[in-house]
Amino acid sequence: QALMGPGIDPHLYKASARDVERLRQADIIFYNGLHLEAKMGEVIEMLGRTRPVLAVAEAVDPALLLSPEGLDQAHDPHIWFDVQLWRRTVPAVAEHLASLDPGHADGYRRRAGAYAARLDSLHAYATESFASIPAGQRVLITAHDAFAYLGRAYGLQVRGLQRISTASEAGTREVQDLAAFITARRIPALFVEASVSPRAVAAGRAAVRARGFEVTVGGEVFSDALGDPGTPAGTYLGMVGHNVDTITSALRGEG
Repeated sequence: QALMGPGIDPHLYKASARDVERLRQADIIFYNGLHLEAKMGEVIEMLGRTRPVLAVAEAVDPALLLSPEGLDQAHDPHIWFDVQLWRRTVPAVAEHLASLDPGHADGYRRRAGAYAARLDSLHAYATESFASIPAGQRVLITAHDAFAYLGRAYGLQVRGLQRISTASEAGTREVQDLAAFITARRIPALFVEASVSPRAVAAGRAAVRARGFEVTVGGEVFSDALGDPGTPAGTYLGMVGHNVDTITSALRGEG
């Protein structure tokens, strides 16, 4: 069971009484951690005293995590945008399931290995695709600063109108600074996010237009939530693939 479905922003999510009851009845609870779930994380940590819980991002070596400027001793939680980094969480998930259900431990480990191989293929595809963008146009601009791991892994400069959490709004200075950057660099596109209000992106486009340049919306990317079940973006593999294709097409000027 997934508590936060398509289009849900985990930074702003508040647990309902029904959510808490589902968590209390769960055999095992997985969540991202690194404060992505905000106050929901506190509820899960409390429940962890009485049932198996895994913050999957915390299975990654802290030395590999990014720390945003201005956030003391806090790590960027959006690790899934570096596919190889996210791959490191797979064994931890498999071992927690094996521990809970030892009779099927071999099956969990076997399927984890097969899934890791699919992640390796996805990483290779993302690397090749992003490398096809002209070097001067490898700039990803979105509503909030969720893609730093993607930028580090695949050679893109990343800018967000809002900070790492969507709980903060983009201020006038941030919008104007980014508008000046887009105009000076002639960045062809910026992107809206499926789980974040498009207001900040609209404000950014207007500020760029006021400077005599037109930047397009290159498409919708998924940041803090998957797409609808049954669609390609409804799985992690499909969501990352969609983002890769959307970003590369727009920044290559093919939109």
